[in-house]
Amino acid sequence: MSIPGPVSRRTPRRHFPPLVLLLSLALVFVPIAILPAQAANPIVTAVYTADPAPLVVGDTMYIYAGRDEAPTGTDAFVMREWRVLSSPDAATWTDNGPRASVATFPWAGADAWAGEVEPRNGHYYWYTSVNGNGPGWMNIGVAVGDSPLGPFTDAKGGPLISDSTANSSGLNIDPTVFVDDDGQAYLYWGGYWSPRMVKLAANMVDTVGAVQTPVGLTDYWEAPFLFKRNGLYYMIYAANDTNGCVTSSSYACQRYATATSPMGPWTHRGVVLGQVSSTTNHAGVVQFHGQWYMVYHNANAPGGGNFRRSVAVDRMTFNADGTIQRVVQTTTGPPPNPGGTTPPTGPGTDHALTATPSTSYVSPWENLTAINDGFTPTSSADRTHPVYGNWPEQGKQWVQYDWAAPVTLRGASAYWFDDNQGIDLPASCQVQYWTGTAWANVPGGSACGVAAGTANTVTFDQVSTTRLRLTFTSRTGFSTGLLEFRAFS
Repeated sequence: MSIPGPVSRRTPRRHFPPLVLLLSLALVFVPIAILPAQAANPIVTAVYTADPAPLVVGDTMYIYAGRDEAPTGTDAFVMREWRVLSSPDAATWTDNGPRASVATFPWAGADAWAGEVEPRNGHYYWYTSVNGNGPGWMNIGVAVGDSPLGPFTDAKGGPLISDSTANSSGLNIDPTVFVDDDGQAYLYWGGYWSPRMVKLAANMVDTVGAVQTPVGLTDYWEAPFLFKRNGLYYMIYAANDTNGCVTSSSYACQRYATATSPMGPWTHRGVVLGQVSSTTNHAGVVQFHGQWYMVYHNANAPGGGNFRRSVAVDRMTFNADGTIQRVVQTTTGPPPNPGGTTPPTGPGTDHALTATPSTSYVSPWENLTAINDGFTPTSSADRTHPVYGNWPEQGKQWVQYDWAAPVTLRGASAYWFDDNQGIDLPASCQVQYWTGTAWANVPGGSACGVAAGTANTVTFDQVSTTRLRLTFTSRTGFSTGLLEFRAFS
């Protein structure tokens, strides 16, 4: 949940919901056939949705969101359920209905506020902001399901975080959970300028060690969201300062910070999403089919308002140095992906972004890290971005990815570089994986393409490995280059 404007915990704003507005806490889930909505922002308008958190599983992008149920003119959050939205292309969305509610937690009393789902150990853990029956205002609970759509049940039997947690936040809301490549999970949360962080146990329902106060999240207000790209950690969060964020502190923008560790310290980088039409501003970030997206909410649906919000999706772009361009809010939403001018990039999550690259040879003036920085080329001659090239080497060469822990892969793609000079498209290529003792061709692999102007995709039978290699043989008299090499789950 996101709380508009600065308030005192001892004197909360009058729009926090009195219990008389919450009516019944029990929900009866009735299967409803809901048709997909066509591309537009907000992405669904049959109900009001807020506080979105994205997740990509295979070929589907999910958004977990609360439902705003406040009647017209009600100056309060009325939220009793969480819904799941899904899309095959980030443009056409289906509302899968309520998948959890306040009634999911027997110990809870009210308020289905912001949540986020994180997969681990073959399960899906839904961390939520929910009010408890006992002492304390807001708590963080965790539910678990065996699929992205659930069903979800209480995983702990009580709060994971509450006011009784040592060094808890001024308001225990807005959990974001991130599992790093080494398997360690981290929980960030908090409102009222009070971000907090703690490690999670492998079971995902217990904390490990003391709660810490992050350093460097400049002007933090609430709504953190943690993700990783190219070995760098990013934190986006709501801020309500008037120093380049908003003109009135009753509203909020989204700032972001980066760190070389998931625990920080953080370095503030700037505003990534400006003020939206609702007083609250809550966002999440995900990569889907090679393109990065920001999901957020606004008040733009018919009849919308500060307590009747709706989820929107727009594309997000990184600069070559890893900084993020400010997201442009649109009413049309993103074009379908795959589709449009975006080259096909493969079947699922791009694990290349978390890999360490190496090669048989790279030219001193070229850049090996260009092959896994998430760039989407416009053509094989695209020189607007760093590239990999191995001139003057010829014959058989290779690039390779290494991961600290095994990753599950079932596809890869190569976007070749051709400068119409000493570097040309290769004569042939092959994708290989490390068996633990030797290199082997990927099992059941499709042909390794060498076409220009496209992401040549290779699909293969699923493998679990710590290394993936792309070997290629140059054309006679030429060297070889790459703009992007991706590895998909």
